[in-house]
Amino acid sequence: MALDNSFFALVGLLLFIALIVYLKVPGMVARSLDKRADNIRDELEQAKRLREEAQALLSEYQKKRKEAEAEAAALLAAAEREAALLTEEARQKTEEFVARRNALSEQKIKQAETDAIDAVRSAAIDIAIAAAGKVIAAKTDKTTQTALFKDAVSKVQSRLN
Repeated sequence: MALDNSFFALVGLLLFIALIVYLKVPGMVARSLDKRADNIRDELEQAKRLREEAQALLSEYQKKRKEAEAEAAALLAAAEREAALLTEEARQKTEEFVARRNALSEQKIKQAETDAIDAVRSAAIDIAIAAAGKVIAAKTDKTTQTALFKDAVSKVQSRLN
């Protein structure tokens, strides 16, 4: 029988398979694959845990953002209310100031009217006295003037005593 190359290739293959089985290469490959599968599983679990933590952080930050927005809106509303109150208070104070100034102006005007009336009366009395003095001086003679003067002096003396 002639030994051909195919026979030697078959024997070499069988020896190679026997050597692989003897050295437990399939078990090592299986363990290596199992170990790699475990590593991949652990990495997937860790990735899942990290994703859940990221989701929790995201929801927490969204909640904080909403709270901050609500607080900002409340602060804005409070500031608007306070501004409205200050505006109203300033308007009332301005109206009160204008009312006081108007009352003071009216009082000054009334006082000025009274002073003017008094000045006109005083001037009219002075003019009337001067006119009466001229009329009396023109219509009376010296003896009548002396008698009137003495009568006025005696009236003043009687009132003083």
